[in-house]
Amino acid sequence: MNSMTYKGYTAKLEYDDRDSIFVGRVLGLRSILSFEGNSVELLKTAFEDAINDYLKECQDNGQNPEKPASGKLLLRLAPELHGQAMVAAKAADKSLNQWVAEVLHQAVRS
Repeated sequence: MNSMTYKGYTAKLEYDDRDSIFVGRVLGLRSILSFEGNSVELLKTAFEDAINDYLKECQDNGQNPEKPASGKLLLRLAPELHGQAMVAAKAADKSLNQWVAEVLHQAVRS
């Protein structure tokens, strides 16, 4: 995935061949934040402007901006998978949390 990150917010980037522009959408928010530019430099500026505008609008309205991620993750797994993960974590001499964090880290880097 092509992406950009600014102030902890990440955007997915794509090229729109029909309009010959780059488009981006900020991920992980209920609000839809999108932006565009016809060069990488303009796309980056538009992304930063979109985030800054979003944060200012939240401040002006007395609202807390959505955080892209809190660091807490609640998972619902089949009991068998949960058990297998616990065994794998114990075998690696790690807590289940440490083991899952490592596995997820490896998965998102691939």
